[in-house]
Amino acid sequence: MEPDEMLALFDHEMRENARPDGPGTHVERAGDVVRQTGGADDWNGVVWTAPDLSAGRAESEITAQVEHYTARGLGEFEWKLYAHDAPAGLGGLLTAAGFEPEPRETLLVAPVADHTGPVDLPEGVRLLEVADAAGVELMVRAHELAFGTDGTRLRHQTLARLADDTFAAVVAVADGEPVSSARLETHPGTSFAGLWGGGTAAPWRGRGIYRALIAHRARVAAERGYRFLQVDATDQSAPILRRLGFTVLGTTTPYVYRTAP
Repeated sequence: MEPDEMLALFDHEMRENARPDGPGTHVERAGDVVRQTGGADDWNGVVWTAPDLSAGRAESEITAQVEHYTARGLGEFEWKLYAHDAPAGLGGLLTAAGFEPEPRETLLVAPVADHTGPVDLPEGVRLLEVADAAGVELMVRAHELAFGTDGTRLRHQTLARLADDTFAAVVAVADGEPVSSARLETHPGTSFAGLWGGGTAAPWRGRGIYRALIAHRARVAAERGYRFLQVDATDQSAPILRRLGFTVLGTTTPYVYRTAP
């Protein structure tokens, strides 16, 4: 499949026909956008915009979404803008309306079958599937070490999805301490399994753990019948994924609207 065909499939399956990513969330088409709405600890935001969206309609939609989310008392929500989204200049309209752009990410995909092979781990490192609250704590600690961010929201979201068969998480442990973690989100009825949150604590980087987490999740995705892996990668992860054979389909920028300090 050519990259433009893959991007069209991704837009159709994963954005225009998006599924809720948690038990407390709801996805709906509202005018020219598809949005997800949940609680304060869920991901809230716009995932798709109509390909023929004009500047005038975009301004109306931006106003409507701000009203929708602020009326629910949410502290923030996101408009996930892809580089190919219309109209040209949508990012500027979002900024003018009070949204703040966060670092741009690269959208990459790869066939699941290309990444299911064995990968050697460093001596003393083992992978644990996250299956209970203790595993969630290990995963959150690894995530905080890797990214330097607060894992409170991640803890809430993962605990809520432990029994969800569209979700899986894995943590790498060395001498009982978490050093890396990652998540897999699958979407029944689509071709894509999403790789999320892959990160390794600085002292353990460059030793194959990140690649091992990809392989582990690829095997889970293969068992569940998915064809492609999809990643929204940071500038740190994107070069690694390209070296592993992932194909770049474009970029995406999270525009965040904060209703409270």
